Amino acid sequence: MAHFKDQLGRTITISSPPERIISVVPSQTELLYDLRLENEVVGITKFCVHPKEWFNYKAKVGGTKKLHIDVIRSLHPDLIIANKEENDKEQLEELMKDFPVWISDIYTLQNALSMIHSIGEITGKIEGSEEIANNIQNKFDQLAPNPSLETRPAETSNQKPEAAYFIWRNPWMVAGKETFIHEMMNYCGFDNCFSHLSRYPEIQLAQLNKSGCKWILLSSEPFPFREKHAEEIRQIIPDAKIIFVDGEMFSWYGSRLLKAPEYFKEIREKITE
Repeated sequence: MAHFKDQLGRTITISSPPERIISVVPSQTELLYDLRLENEVVGITKFCVHPKEWFNYKAKVGGTKKLHIDVIRSLHPDLIIANKEENDKEQLEELMKDFPVWISDIYTLQNALSMIHSIGEITGKIEGSEEIANNIQNKFDQLAPNPSLETRPAETSNQKPEAAYFIWRNPWMVAGKETFIHEMMNYCGFDNCFSHLSRYPEIQLAQLNKSGCKWILLSSEPFPFREKHAEEIRQIIPDAKIIFVDGEMFSWYGSRLLKAPEYFKEIREKITE
């Protein structure tokens, strides 16, 4: 048996390395795949769409917020990998009574890299996790300040255009501070115009006119924004520039981060057109 601390500071005791893993977080499921834990992962959620082959045949244990506890029990996991924000607290506490539950808590890139290292240690894939984490760090390090952003007329004190990142409609909800999306917006070259609000606040579209917002980012998830939703926003703030963005690049904090810097460079080009 081995003892490990999760990102909430809890100590869990597991058989090392674990042989029956359930992941209830999509971005961490993809990380387990990239760590080559094909045989060890026995259950995932219906939202764990990457990789496709796992999605097609791995046992589904419900959604991230509505886990099927009975299905999880039937799979006899010796480790459940979860997340403070993406999973329901009461359900995780119920699972903790019978199974080791390792919980991540991620707001920054460094939190994500720490999680990757920890998952590698827990699963006996230290070399693989270090390689992934180091590659992610290197790619973000190379995401140097965009010269064209630095020479444009100052729109804010640090010369980044103000943007709002929408995650939901009815009610309209945006990403505020203390979110991983907020940190990724900064790497992408934006100032979050709702950084004075915490987490995922509900807003009225009329607030956009007073926010200094120049760009609207409409995410592909969790709400699938379409052109008709962009038109609703244009009715309120016609001068804002609206772009549809890949939500996975802004909110998935596992190995998909390897692809995020190149994607952010593409968006930076749109900012400076």
